[in-house]
Amino acid sequence: MEFRKSTYSANAQACVEVATPARAGAAIRDTKHRDLGALSFPSPEWQAFLSTAQSDQP
Repeated sequence: MEFRKSTYSANAQACVEVATPARAGAAIRDTKHRDLGALSFPSPEWQAFLSTAQSDQP
């Protein structure tokens, strides 16, 4: 699984990374604790998160 950081991350040492694997959904992990693994979310939950985050933008 290939993780990436947001281009909006001001501090590359203190952010989360996201991966969108071939299967539906997404996984996120903390850049400070990569060894602890990732949280996986099914597609409907990930899409709901993205919709809410985008609607909260100024």
